[in-house]
Amino acid sequence: DMIKHVILWTLKNEYSEEEIAQIKRAIKQNLEGLSGKIPGLLEIKVNTDGLASSNADLMLDSSFENVEALKNYAVHPEHVHVADTYVIPFTATRSCLDFEI
Repeated sequence: DMIKHVILWTLKNEYSEEEIAQIKRAIKQNLEGLSGKIPGLLEIKVNTDGLASSNADLMLDSSFENVEALKNYAVHPEHVHVADTYVIPFTATRSCLDFEI
């Protein structure tokens, strides 16, 4: 069964509006840049423009061929590099929901 991997992040609250825009842009470009580089990753999209009613700053919406592909993505060097460089240092909270579709 195909797997959806959805993450919501909030950024640390120490950044200016300009810094927030740069951080969001970098996260989006680099995560979406993984498309085609990781076996079993079917689709990857980052939403950065939530409405004012939102209580998260970014959403990752990704699809994988199966659970094994998701597990491989988690430890794939390209993904780990993006996470360690562009995501983890700037985010305060992370919520994840993985489910079959």
